[in-house]
Amino acid sequence: MRILLAEDDPQLGRATQIGLEQAGYAVDWVQSGEDAVMAARLHQYGCVLLDLGLPDRDGMSVLAALRHSGYEGALLIVTARDQVPDRIAGLDGGADDFIIKPFDLDELTARIRSAGRRAAGRSRATYAHGDIVIDVADRHVRKAGVEVPLTIREYSILLTLIENRGRILSRLQLEENLYGWGEEVESNAIQVHIHHLRKKLGRDLIRTIHAIGYCIDKPSSEPVLSA
Repeated sequence: MRILLAEDDPQLGRATQIGLEQAGYAVDWVQSGEDAVMAARLHQYGCVLLDLGLPDRDGMSVLAALRHSGYEGALLIVTARDQVPDRIAGLDGGADDFIIKPFDLDELTARIRSAGRRAAGRSRATYAHGDIVIDVADRHVRKAGVEVPLTIREYSILLTLIENRGRILSRLQLEENLYGWGEEVESNAIQVHIHHLRKKLGRDLIRTIHAIGYCIDKPSSEPVLSA
């Protein structure tokens, strides 16, 4: 998942970015409300982490601008404001969750996963596809009951394709989800990750559609979600 972090505190912003990147997320960090609105217009984010105390405009107006511009992904307010009226205003204004600083990184990532499921219309945290089971909460992947170790980016590509079963995703769409600003992307990086996924999970799992992209087909009679 690619995350937009809007936080004006340099120390907290950098620490949060590093922590989330170590947890496997691509993170773009901005320090103003205007930059947050502009970034959300230019890129596809699975989640926005929004501080309310930004220097150029109040976070609530940024929240309104993001939702008004059509951003439909997960949005978490991350702030030092801990009063009930602030929480009510944020949730009523379109936020999916509200977390108070200082926060525990493990709790933040759990809330990101939960908000992401809600934004995608999902209620459970496990995907089943044939004999492959993905536990989103702990990022474990099992094939025929045996755990399969994946790199962070292999896991991210697999989850993205599973979440979009039946849809063809281009290389650029997959890169947009995997890489943040300033990260170098080799021209064949996605192809290499797909190759490794096929070796680990089966060569027929992911189809290549020539000159278009990649796809995991929907099973003819299988639920999208599994308990």
